Amino acid sequence: MALSELRKRLTDGLAHARLTKTQLARQAKLGRTTVQQAVNTNAAAPTAETVAALARTLRLPVQELLDLQRTAAGADSTRKQGQDPGKPISEWDPHDLEVHPAGPALRGHATGAAMERVLPGYVPRNHDRVLADVVDDVEQGHSHMVVLVGSSSTGKTRACWEAVQPLAQAGWLLWHPFDPTRAEAALDDLQHLRPHTVIWLNEAQHYLGPPDVGERIAAAIHDLLTKPQHKPVLVLGTLWPHFATDYMALPAPGAPDPHSRVRELLAGRTLAIPETFDTEALCTAAALAEDGDRLLADALTRAADGRVTQDLAGAPELLRRYETGTAAARAVLEAAMDARRLGVGLHLPHAFLIDAAIDYLCDQDYDELTEDWVESAFAELARVVHGKQAPLRRVGARPRRRSPGSVQPATANVPVLGQMFRLADYLDQHGRTTRQAQCPPASFWEAAYTHLAHTDDLDNLAEAAQSRFRYQWAHHLRHRAIDAGSTNSLAPLAWIRETVGDHDGAEALYRRAADAGSVGALAALARMRKKSGDHDGANAIYRKITDSGESLTEALSRRDANLHAALAKLSRFAAALSVTRAWGPPHTSFWMAVSRSLSAFGDYDGAESLLRRASDVGTLIEQARVREMSGDHSGAEALYRRAADTGDAEAHGFAVRWPYGLDPDGTPTPPWT
Repeated sequence: MALSELRKRLTDGLAHARLTKTQLARQAKLGRTTVQQAVNTNAAAPTAETVAALARTLRLPVQELLDLQRTAAGADSTRKQGQDPGKPISEWDPHDLEVHPAGPALRGHATGAAMERVLPGYVPRNHDRVLADVVDDVEQGHSHMVVLVGSSSTGKTRACWEAVQPLAQAGWLLWHPFDPTRAEAALDDLQHLRPHTVIWLNEAQHYLGPPDVGERIAAAIHDLLTKPQHKPVLVLGTLWPHFATDYMALPAPGAPDPHSRVRELLAGRTLAIPETFDTEALCTAAALAEDGDRLLADALTRAADGRVTQDLAGAPELLRRYETGTAAARAVLEAAMDARRLGVGLHLPHAFLIDAAIDYLCDQDYDELTEDWVESAFAELARVVHGKQAPLRRVGARPRRRSPGSVQPATANVPVLGQMFRLADYLDQHGRTTRQAQCPPASFWEAAYTHLAHTDDLDNLAEAAQSRFRYQWAHHLRHRAIDAGSTNSLAPLAWIRETVGDHDGAEALYRRAADAGSVGALAALARMRKKSGDHDGANAIYRKITDSGESLTEALSRRDANLHAALAKLSRFAAALSVTRAWGPPHTSFWMAVSRSLSAFGDYDGAESLLRRASDVGTLIEQARVREMSGDHSGAEALYRRAADTGDAEAHGFAVRWPYGLDPDGTPTPPWT
């Protein structure tokens, strides 16, 4: 009856004042939802503060309405007995408390399996020790408040969650006020909290920031912390640095002070969170990764600067942005992913990404491009996610540092490439995993030839084009790399010239590569001399390689002996790795590297015996190459076809070339001829 009478008088007063609820909320400095709940017949009794503010604004007798509120609140309190705000900490899911998901995980392995949110192992840092001391004191019966201050995704909320776990074992409750709004929920129920409760104020600016309610919440929390009947309670909050700075700043003389109570509440109760993991934390994370924590292991491969928590928090959103972005933005991202996985450097030219993206679009998406698609796509990809990460962010050139006394060059020799962009590390890694079987379209190779200028980028892409049977692009990219000053492309071009019979052109290119310091080019020159019958010339070059004056036969014997000794050591090392839990058995690439060294010196049997120790498709292809080098073309073809039967695209490419036939000397005809 008291609550009905209170609502009737408030409703009549609202009608008499000819105000809307929105206007009343503004004049009373309350939230519109608070006003709505105050007159809603299905809602709980409004707080005394709300009734007083409404009564003053509507010019109603304040004390009479407060008496009605007190009677109604008493009845409401009786109705709510046994329903204290909050629930046991053990019943909370940390993600419901706004701990950032670190990455989705499949429940099961079947297609369409449900996704569940998982957390990586926790790495304690210095601030966790402070929180642990606070929790110890709370368990002794004292009340405390700590607000963790740090940038986006630095681990603030996760640190709070880990800190309250000892209280969970002691049966404490946790209350997260958020309905109907965070501030309103806090004002309504702070007075009803019982001891042994954690008050969870994540993103505390929502509670303390609004001037109309922030000061009242700060006063209520101060009352909660200081009155004996409430002890013990623990108030945990998080804030970004700029909010903390605003709340703690003293006003100018004569200026209003909107955060005076908040400033008093926060004084001595904030705790800074570092942006990065220090050396000790990185070592702990590495140990957890070694013990099987996949999320931490993945993050550590990317977060070389120690920003581990930012990487973990941003990864799911980066992936979502890639998978649900516009067609144009996705095309730009896939062009960037392919560039990075094929060997282009971190910084990707704007013009390259635009031109490369075209053939990643289907016909319909291409026809629907608007005139401003470039600006829209790059603006979409520049929007940051958790941890201040963006799928594709613009980067600037740092000024070059010079030693004291050095002269500033008049002009720089570095080509001007315009705006440069960097792909997010997580998407870089995602592209290497998911797109490894994809060959970039024609627009990619043309854009690379047109816009890339760094020799390493061109050399790497030429090799990538060669391995994907884009022989014309490989040829042109190597010429462009040589024009840009590369010496690494000289020997591959010379080998092509030699293969097609242009021995003079091949020798000229080999000599240029040898003059640049390539020992392999010298060996190729010696091989050409030997093949033409000039054994003295070949021996002279081999002496130059060995730099000792010994004969070719002596050099080869000494080399073979050293190689077999080194092989024995490597085999023993591999055996040791096989029984070491931290490393596991030697990777296939280990055997392939050793076998290539042996086959380069003609020990084909030894090379193939090593490759038999591994059983994947890659080693089948490598065994086929060894057979091909040794002259066993039929054996090579059989191995290539075995590998192709597994569905491997590279093996299939090698297998289909055999119908091209053989040269008169028995050498397989290269596809580019």
